[in-house]
Amino acid sequence: MAPTSLLILLGATVVLRADVLPEKFSLLPPVNFTIKVAGLAEVLLHWEPNPGQQQRNIKLGYHVNISAPEDDDYETKNTDSKRVIVLHRGVSASVRTIPWEDPSLPASSWVSAQLRPPAGSPGTSAVNLTCTTNTTASSQGHPRPYQVSLHCSWLAGPEAPEDTQYVLHYRYGTRTEECQEYSQDALRRNTGCWFPRTFIDGKGRGLLAVSVSGRSRRAAIRPYDQLFDLYAIDRVNPPGNVTAKIDGTRLSIQWEKPVSAFPVHCFAYEVQIHGTRNGYFQRETMTAQEYNSTVSDVSKYCVEVRAAVSSGCRQNGLWSAWSPPVYVGSNEQKPCTEWILLLLMGTVCLFVLSLTCRTCHVWTKLFPPIPAPKSNIQDFVATVNYEKTGSVETESEVISYVEEQGLMVLEDVVF
Repeated sequence: MAPTSLLILLGATVVLRADVLPEKFSLLPPVNFTIKVAGLAEVLLHWEPNPGQQQRNIKLGYHVNISAPEDDDYETKNTDSKRVIVLHRGVSASVRTIPWEDPSLPASSWVSAQLRPPAGSPGTSAVNLTCTTNTTASSQGHPRPYQVSLHCSWLAGPEAPEDTQYVLHYRYGTRTEECQEYSQDALRRNTGCWFPRTFIDGKGRGLLAVSVSGRSRRAAIRPYDQLFDLYAIDRVNPPGNVTAKIDGTRLSIQWEKPVSAFPVHCFAYEVQIHGTRNGYFQRETMTAQEYNSTVSDVSKYCVEVRAAVSSGCRQNGLWSAWSPPVYVGSNEQKPCTEWILLLLMGTVCLFVLSLTCRTCHVWTKLFPPIPAPKSNIQDFVATVNYEKTGSVETESEVISYVEEQGLMVLEDVVF
């Protein structure tokens, strides 16, 4: 009897589970998928759940893939998604339904949407767009202690007509501004922009979106937009109040933190020392605001310092420009210990050599004295004989020198 009751219970359980889940359950793709421009370099992707999707006790999510202009792949529970992305090349994306908690269920098929590139003639958009930011201190009483300026430059497109006029906008967060101060090329086309003050964060975090559009009576100018990582374009200020002094052979350098919203511990520094006379060169990296080095005191030195935000506070970015050069030291020759020691050693050697020669009579042996001529020579007789061949006649010449006090008499007698 017991086995029969167990079989009946198992059969009831199987029937109950068959009622809870259908024989074939599948996920359906979303519907009404659209891509719309939401702002400067920003799009809104929106879709709706499939109305035919069976309502079961299953949590649904969505897998989004953006294939152009750059690949981006992510998952979300929402039915809309805002993305920061460049628009001048158009946007292509796809979405599908996925089970959020049960990976054993297969995802739905993909549905796709596309945002076409903006209209405009090829070759008319701005090219070589570059931007940099810089921080300045605000005046007293300003709610923001630091202000960030923005400078951008570009070139006119190769096919842009001569009457083309470009216009630049930037967007940071929800704030968008149009440029008011332009620089121009030889054809008076705008090719540069300057924002003395912006809404950009003083610590340079996030993305900056910049768009350059244009107008012309001869052609439709295609807009161009670009995204910049602020850490990569932030031009840090050089260190301030750089001082240097030499005490003997010790060179001491000190400086102050750059003007920046970052605190003192967020900076790395490079010190560059160049000897103008002896060709000495040294470059060192540090985090302190001082540096000591041993140098020669017979040279003039040029000292420069630059700064960058360290990786502990932000991603590594650009180094600042070098600080104005500081010159220290002198090129004048100074009496130094080495020369004094050499001179002293030379003197000692000469003294020892002289004493040795005097003791051993070396000078007498090397340079014997030359005898002086006698002063009491009375006379000197020189006889010269001349013989004549073939004759007995002899001719003699006698020369006599007689020295008297204060007088010399010469007699010449010939026989």
